[in-house]
Amino acid sequence: MTELNEEKLHAFVGKMLGDLGGAFAVPTARLGFKLGLFKAMAAGGPATSHDLAERTGLAERYVREWALAQAANGFVDFDADTGRFALSPEQAMVFAVEESPVYLEGAFDLAASMVDNHDKVGAAFRTGDGVAWGDQGGCMFCSVGAFFRPTYLNALIQQWIPSLDGMEERLKAGAKVADIGCGVGFSTLLMAEAYPNSEFIGYDFHDASIQKAREHAAEHGMAGRVSFETAPAKEIAEDGFDLITVFDCLHDMGDPRGCAKHLHSRLKPDGAWMIVEPMAGDSAEANMNPVGRLYYNASTMICVPTSLAQEVGEGLGAQAGEAAIRDVLADGGFSRVRRASEGPFNMVLEARP
Repeated sequence: MTELNEEKLHAFVGKMLGDLGGAFAVPTARLGFKLGLFKAMAAGGPATSHDLAERTGLAERYVREWALAQAANGFVDFDADTGRFALSPEQAMVFAVEESPVYLEGAFDLAASMVDNHDKVGAAFRTGDGVAWGDQGGCMFCSVGAFFRPTYLNALIQQWIPSLDGMEERLKAGAKVADIGCGVGFSTLLMAEAYPNSEFIGYDFHDASIQKAREHAAEHGMAGRVSFETAPAKEIAEDGFDLITVFDCLHDMGDPRGCAKHLHSRLKPDGAWMIVEPMAGDSAEANMNPVGRLYYNASTMICVPTSLAQEVGEGLGAQAGEAAIRDVLADGGFSRVRRASEGPFNMVLEARP
């Protein structure tokens, strides 16, 4: 047995204290979002726990303990001399500004949904079966949609669409677009709002997501401009698409190769398929970083179980990497693939027939 290194042990325990502190912070941070505490702090400026309780109509004793917890988390600033708590502009971008690219309410909700999924995934470990998307713990599809929304809101129209060869001009003039695996519809509606001359159809195999997408369309006055249909990717009958989009879900599919082959037949000869996937290297060691840590854990609890519950069950995983995705696209008949854009959390591939 290797001799214990006390210095390494203390360093590792220190790391674990930090990691467990983050885990313990999930429920209290979620309360801050749900009860409006972060936004009240941002809107009204520095506040004592009494001030914050008055702003929110909440019980001061609970607010005081919550605020001290957030100060200990490093999520808010605390002035011991005045007893006031405050959000810095940087903290507000994460906790109070919903249009921010780093607004993380959805991330905390997703962490909670992963915990709710614990027993079902644990049982699947023993059998090798999957856990179907609609059967997962918590409102998984709600939290996944909220998790990705800030990135889509700040990158889809501004960066990703313009990175596609000639596609932005076609969308402005009027094109036909399929958004596959659209979930609750955030990506579809963002594109439809930006390109009013184009036709958009969102598809998802999960009916509850489609129902929520239709609600979102109605809330934004776009029910007449966008349609949402419940259908697996391999069963989409409509064709003649100028653009097909797949956001952060190709790796979740049971049969991504069959999907690629079918979507190849749905595109116009000069059409394009935009595939947005989690940022990942092509080897496990290349993904030993903070982003890889997030995605490997999410993939264990969400992505692989979802894929294994479907036909074929390839189980690519969230950290499959570009080379693996290119292999899937080649099997589907796509001869031209390039990385069109990228960010800290996503890569954007453009595939052409």
